[in-house]
Amino acid sequence: MTLTDAGPLVSLINRGDAQHHRCSQALPRLSSPLLTTWPCFTEAMYLLGRIGGHPAQAALWGYLRNDLLRIRASTLEEVERMDALMLQYRDTPMDLADASMVAAAEALQVHRIFTLDTDFYVYRIGGTQAFEVVP
Repeated sequence: MTLTDAGPLVSLINRGDAQHHRCSQALPRLSSPLLTTWPCFTEAMYLLGRIGGHPAQAALWGYLRNDLLRIRASTLEEVERMDALMLQYRDTPMDLADASMVAAAEALQVHRIFTLDTDFYVYRIGGTQAFEVVP
């Protein structure tokens, strides 16, 4: 299982994105389906809407329909953890989407994340474990 941030989702769909090729090359090496959270999915939808309108957003919906991507609903414990993480990393600062990824990683004991966000080199799972960042 690979947690997936908004950035690679946008880059995979937007062929004009500077990271499109890099993300496309990494995708076949990742276990399928990819897993994201509602905050990351929402962020990707927003960005895709600004970049490519409904056709780009429809492509992201297609990832769900084709089971390339699944969305994890956060538990109450994860929501509380997101609040604590955003306070802990307030100097970075950590946004809700990033906090949801760290909380999901902790809950699922997953260390691999598909992201373009360099903050994931700083964030720690359970306060100690580094992420394996892809690509």
